[in-house]
Amino acid sequence: MKLHELYPFPEERQNRKRLGRGRATGQGCTAGKGNKGQNARAGVSERPWFEGGQMPLARRLPKRGFKNFKFKVVYQPLNIERLLAAFEGQASISLDDIYARGLALPGALVKILSQGEISTAITVEAHRFSAKAAEKITNAGGKVVTLGVATEEAETPSE
Repeated sequence: MKLHELYPFPEERQNRKRLGRGRATGQGCTAGKGNKGQNARAGVSERPWFEGGQMPLARRLPKRGFKNFKFKVVYQPLNIERLLAAFEGQASISLDDIYARGLALPGALVKILSQGEISTAITVEAHRFSAKAAEKITNAGGKVVTLGVATEEAETPSE
């Protein structure tokens, strides 16, 4: 015997309810739908968020603020201490080096943050730097190279 050959015994099977087949069946007359109204009609159903005609929740709640998801620029943060630990003794750190070591996802925009101490002069290349991070790197005798971020702005034709 196989799994697909299993079936319940005939006495274990339950017959479906035959709605609207006379009062003697127990589901005649209104067929369990009550008397009249929208839900008694065929082919009509309420939306899941319908609240019976009262003011819907989305319209009752106050609306404040603005979320600019479409044009939001997301940077991947990277602290100085983590940068120095990964590139110990190296004089210059390029963006490709950061991607190669797995400190940031390839192609992601990188922002260097100030957590950690720096004493050696290094050149760091990234898309953005926090003010304190740039200050720490330059005070240690290093150099900060800020890369441009490609933005999708509509070009205006010049005449």
